[in-house]
Amino acid sequence: MSGMPSTARVVIIGGGVVGVSSLYHLAKAGWTDCVLLEKNELTAGSTWHAAGNVPTFSTSWSLMNMQRYSTELYRGLGAAVDYPMNYHVTGSIRLAHSRERMQEFQRAKGMGRYQGMDIEVLGVDEIKGKYPFLETHDLKGALYDPADGDIDPAQLTQALAKGARDMGATILRFTPATGVSRKDGEWIVHTPKGDIRCEYVVNAAGYYAQRVGEWFKPFGGRTVPMMVMSHQYLLFEEVQAVKDWSQGVGHKLPLLRDVDTSYYLRQEKNGFNLGPYERNCRAHWATPADPMPDDFSFQLYPDDLDRLEFYIEDALARVPVLAEAGVSKVINGPIPYAPDGNPLIGPMPGVPNAFEACVFTFGIAQGGGAGKVLAEWITEGATEWDMWSCDPRRFTGYTDPDYCVAKGKEVYGHEYAMHFPWHRWPAAPDRRLSSVHDRVKALGGQFGAYNGWERANWFARPGDDLSEETTQTWNRAGPWEARIREECEAVRDHVGVLSLPGFSRYELSGNGAGDWLRGQISGALPREGRLSLAYFPDHRGRILTEMSVLNHGGDRFTLITASVAQWHDFEWLRKHLVPGLTLADRSGQMDTLIVTGPRTRELFTAIADHADLTLPWLSIQNAKLAGRDCEMYRVSFPGELGWEVHATPENMPAIYDAIIGWGAKPFGMWAMNSLRLEKGYRAWKGDLSTDYSLLEGGLDRFVKFDKPQDFTGKAALLAEKQRGVKKRFVTLIVEAGECDAPYMSTLWHGGKVVGETTSGGWGYRVNKSIALGMLRTDLAVPGTEIEVEIYGERHRAVVQEDRPLWDPENQRIRA
Repeated sequence: MSGMPSTARVVIIGGGVVGVSSLYHLAKAGWTDCVLLEKNELTAGSTWHAAGNVPTFSTSWSLMNMQRYSTELYRGLGAAVDYPMNYHVTGSIRLAHSRERMQEFQRAKGMGRYQGMDIEVLGVDEIKGKYPFLETHDLKGALYDPADGDIDPAQLTQALAKGARDMGATILRFTPATGVSRKDGEWIVHTPKGDIRCEYVVNAAGYYAQRVGEWFKPFGGRTVPMMVMSHQYLLFEEVQAVKDWSQGVGHKLPLLRDVDTSYYLRQEKNGFNLGPYERNCRAHWATPADPMPDDFSFQLYPDDLDRLEFYIEDALARVPVLAEAGVSKVINGPIPYAPDGNPLIGPMPGVPNAFEACVFTFGIAQGGGAGKVLAEWITEGATEWDMWSCDPRRFTGYTDPDYCVAKGKEVYGHEYAMHFPWHRWPAAPDRRLSSVHDRVKALGGQFGAYNGWERANWFARPGDDLSEETTQTWNRAGPWEARIREECEAVRDHVGVLSLPGFSRYELSGNGAGDWLRGQISGALPREGRLSLAYFPDHRGRILTEMSVLNHGGDRFTLITASVAQWHDFEWLRKHLVPGLTLADRSGQMDTLIVTGPRTRELFTAIADHADLTLPWLSIQNAKLAGRDCEMYRVSFPGELGWEVHATPENMPAIYDAIIGWGAKPFGMWAMNSLRLEKGYRAWKGDLSTDYSLLEGGLDRFVKFDKPQDFTGKAALLAEKQRGVKKRFVTLIVEAGECDAPYMSTLWHGGKVVGETTSGGWGYRVNKSIALGMLRTDLAVPGTEIEVEIYGERHRAVVQEDRPLWDPENQRIRA
């Protein structure tokens, strides 16, 4: 195809590596009637000045998958599309200065081995064999990844472009998109050369993605959550010793990353490329005095080397031959950052048939995998790997520009930081507060952010060490541990109360709402006046989400789901809604308390003006507590006698005061996690994800194959049932050491990988380390002994019966 087409199936806006990779993968999937628009030349944005590093390392399962796929694609791409490419697979070395960093490396090694990568952990005495110019006296060890390397970003992009064109896709350079409109259910993308009508639009506009995103606001969109960082790297002149060594061994030095100091150092020809991620970093185009230009193609910022002095000095001490060379060039260019550093890939929130593939901080490394993921999302409606880590819907309405700048700078300045389970990144707190936030804080609440909502993770006592340093550990032990135990014991023996703001809450009504809902979920609906758990499969039978369904009668339902699932789940429901039904998002309009423990009925008897405390488990009612209206649901995620109390922000403070005044002990999210693990209750996007089917997830009792309504995924689940599931959800008791099993810890049996954990932690009622996970079906038998790899060490674990560890008959809940 040549010239200006008037129609296409997909229009991609942006000609960087991600946009072009998306076009290439759409064409590979058979969607060749696709057009990419680039306002300048391909690679004119961040791709042009990118350093071109291609790491696989990540402690995120989905990002590692994406990056691994990129390395595999790039190895054969030049030959596949007949385009010359400079791709140097040099391997890489990441240096560790601490035991904690070595533990992180061991975890990454375990994940990488599971994905088929030969990642190694090196002792200090092994490092110089791979990198002779290195000072190692203060190191603890290193991670070696043989698949790492670097690629020429422009050649990579042009190779993908040639492949896409050869398959029939169209690339229009010097053709800026200027806006979008919508007509008869289709998009019209406007350009100075004419309009293109299409089914789908992709925002792959890189650091211009926010500007492009504004065009979609009239159609339900939001401001893209991102900011732009100034990233500098330095090119050094030739170093004779490096040249001699390289020529002698026939390859380049491995790419070096000093992750604790925060820079990479790469051999560039026979010199070096030094790229720091400095703490005193700078945001660009973030204030009225520094507006984003209309076109910044093939441009750079002025040098600003004063910020980098510490990092340059550190690199000179680490690799002394660097001092023999002068700096030949400084590159200072824009890189986009989302608030958590991960890209935005997937459906554009609130907008039909629009997708995002933008805000890539490591676009070269992730570009290949991103194109695959985006093409799957458009052509199949789902991705091979669960991609929640990159889903644009993970950020909802709290990500204003100040938040994005503060978090982006924090991520950049800690680009290689370890993400400890007990640590909170301090930038931009208090975006969303419950009506009892000040009370919870006064009681010692130590907060974490959940979809922007501040929730107490644990409650400190006077004298507890609250320094950030104490949280820099993978270990279970810390100032919080004794407090979590006390909170769990209060729930076990007395009454605990957890303030849980931000539940996602939708109201569904209309004639036939019940029948429609039965067609979306795998199981049955609750009777009127009751609630039940419901699971939503996708067309493959995989676990899309879990919601609590409340039946108010008269085809009126309330659906409650995880806080972070707010936009994800609402969009699924809205997309499948039929005419005549109404769906409203009421998230944030109610505050929630979880009140639970064996004396809970006694508490409510004392403070209730109106409540029926004899109603059975899973019943719902309107009530009045402490003189205030509320709703009470007889359900308890911690697995004790208990109720959820839902009330408006105006009414909740009085109810909370009465509950605390009676003597209930506040508990936090970390205690809740321990309590739910003991019950085998699943957590969203850990144990419940599209990586697993409902049958693999052990949710058979929520699948009603014999109900009269067909439901999404039924055919796939029936087929899976007939051929047998390959792995099953299990609860494990682990003989753990100082650390419990994190997400995606490898399960071993007889020297072979047989599964993975989906979550883990200490159970304070059963006094054991627990892991939930997926295990090869023939081993998923109670009493089977396996091993769990926790930060590089294998620990004996025993498969438990398929029932809760704590109160297996649910007698305490039903009391």
